[in-house]
Amino acid sequence: MTKQDIPDIVVGRLPFYLRSLQRMQQEGQQVTSSQELGARLGVSAAQIRKDLSQFGEFGKQGTGYNIQFLSNQLRKILNLDQVWDMAIIGAGDVGTALAHYSGFRNRGFQCKMIFDNTAEKIGKTISTLVVKDVVSMADEIQAAGIKVAMLAVPADHAQEVTDLLVEAGIKAILNYAPIQLSVPVGVRVENIDPATHLQRMSYYLK
Repeated sequence: MTKQDIPDIVVGRLPFYLRSLQRMQQEGQQVTSSQELGARLGVSAAQIRKDLSQFGEFGKQGTGYNIQFLSNQLRKILNLDQVWDMAIIGAGDVGTALAHYSGFRNRGFQCKMIFDNTAEKIGKTISTLVVKDVVSMADEIQAAGIKVAMLAVPADHAQEVTDLLVEAGIKAILNYAPIQLSVPVGVRVENIDPATHLQRMSYYLK
C-alpha cells in the first residue's frame, strides 16, 4: 500500500499513538497492548490494530507491542527519524509563543528562522532567533532548504505570504491565520484556529 492509499484520518491518529508510547517509555514500561493503548486514547483496540496493519506487522498476538520498536517504526512512518527545520512567519503574540515553545525539538522539529514585516520587531531576538525582514524570507528559506513553515500572520496577508512560501519550496504549512489557504497539489496545510475549536465546544455548554 502506498502513502497515497492511506486514509488521512489514519495518518492523523499516528502522532497520538506515538505520544502515548513515548509517555509509557518515560514511565519505564517496555511492552503494551492495543487494549491498553486504546484505553489511554479513547480509541478501540480493533481500530488501533487496523490502523497499524496498514503499515506492517508490529506486534504478536498474546505478547503485544514492544514500545521502543513500535515508537521507532512510527517515527519512520511519519518521517520523524530526522529533525525538520521550520520557519515562523509572523513575530506577533502567536509567533513569539511558538519561538519560545520548547516542545518541538523532542517531537522532531526545530525553529530555525522567524520573519516579520514590522520595523520595530526586525532585528530583535526572540528566544534564540533573530527576527528577519520578511522581504528576505523566500530567499533565506530556499537557501536553507526549509520545508516546513508556521504561519502566524493576519488573515488578510496570509494567502500572499503562503504564495511566497510555496515559491520558496515550503511543502508543509501549519496555519494559525483564521482563513482557508489555497495551495497547489503537493503542499500540505494544517489549520490551527483556537476560536473555531472554542466555538465547537460551546455547542455543548449550557
